[in-house]
Amino acid sequence: MNGKTDIIVVGTGASGLFYALNTPPNKRILMITKRAVDESDSYLAQGGICVLRDTDDYDSFFEDTLKAGHYENDRASVAVMIRSSPEIIKNLIDLGVTFEKENGELLYTREGAHSRARILYHEDLTGREITSKLLAQVKKRPNITIIENMAMVDLMCQDNCCNGVVASDGTGAIHMYQSDYVVLATGGLGGLFDRSTNLAHLTGDAIAIALKHQIEVENISYIQIHPTTLYSRKPGRRFLISESVRGEGAVLYNRKMQRFVDELLPRDLLTKAIHEQMEQDESDFVWLSMQDMGPEVIKNRFPNIFKHCLDEGYDITRECIPVTPAQHYFMGGIKVDLESRTSMAHLYAIGEVSCNRVHGANRLASNSLLESLVFAKRAAIDTHNHYNTSAVLKKALQLDDYKDLEQLKSDYKKIILDEIERSKVIERIDKA
Repeated sequence: MNGKTDIIVVGTGASGLFYALNTPPNKRILMITKRAVDESDSYLAQGGICVLRDTDDYDSFFEDTLKAGHYENDRASVAVMIRSSPEIIKNLIDLGVTFEKENGELLYTREGAHSRARILYHEDLTGREITSKLLAQVKKRPNITIIENMAMVDLMCQDNCCNGVVASDGTGAIHMYQSDYVVLATGGLGGLFDRSTNLAHLTGDAIAIALKHQIEVENISYIQIHPTTLYSRKPGRRFLISESVRGEGAVLYNRKMQRFVDELLPRDLLTKAIHEQMEQDESDFVWLSMQDMGPEVIKNRFPNIFKHCLDEGYDITRECIPVTPAQHYFMGGIKVDLESRTSMAHLYAIGEVSCNRVHGANRLASNSLLESLVFAKRAAIDTHNHYNTSAVLKKALQLDDYKDLEQLKSDYKKIILDEIERSKVIERIDKA
């Protein structure tokens, strides 16, 4: 046993960091992360973060979110997210996050399925800007310790109460960390797919562990495909071409260089249209053109996309680029309430690994960072308001259960994929 702390946060993406920053400084927090501290999908978010512009914007923001989610969203969760957004943006700015401004006023952009511009952004690197600033603040807190290259392999539980985490370091050695509370902020499951915008090590282990311990999960088969990633024959992660590109006027062409779709459709509908066009064209991609924006706008507004495409041999100021859909986001996950509590006592889930049903069956663009931060803060406040110590473990864990980590990894992958297929069958029956 590696000793006991107050709270363990598994994951160092935006939600985990924001949880830690909203926890009182008298609580000792241990953060563990599967890889390096900055290797989270939060860093990869390009587009931006939604915010309620004013009171007149509430109804349209609410409707846009529900419409994109095919009205399967939890309305109470959506209301909480939207109404909390101005406070969250203020918190971020107070923590040093900068968003684009003009003449001292915040600039807003629009993305697919939004009825108006309500998205704040920092170049085309909004996720990196937010997450890096949160990490910088976390590193200043003496009550927070971060351990990198420490992968969770199980939870320590008894009597439906979470008491800590079992983890493996880079050498394969097993560590046991006991705590009063555990917060899962482990991200998505894109690493299970051949083509994904996610980092490869994000394989949904927390979902498998939840299923193993009969912790409730929900909407496991709700997996979002992003319509536009840079086409490549190289193996590995797919490079995202942000929704904001289309929000700023980029258009999609078929192989005959004819525009074939409304580029601002919700992601699932646009993905469907692209797949249909690719089938008609007998092609693995369609073309995306940004040229009408002009070189200066492209280089200033989308410097990261411009540079990456240039490195791949495409000058987006002068030519179209090939794009294709790829797995992007997980709308399902570990079932939580409005305070991010799971069905197991002393266990919270926040960010992409959780399912508070905000997104319904399809996430509205740029709601992910907002949702993660809103419900991470609510989880931190709830932990503080109801804090009590966990019971001492009655039975020691058997280290032999973790001696073959490769087999365990394989088992977890099978558990998740089997549950996704089972969930799809149930979904079809329910909709029949």
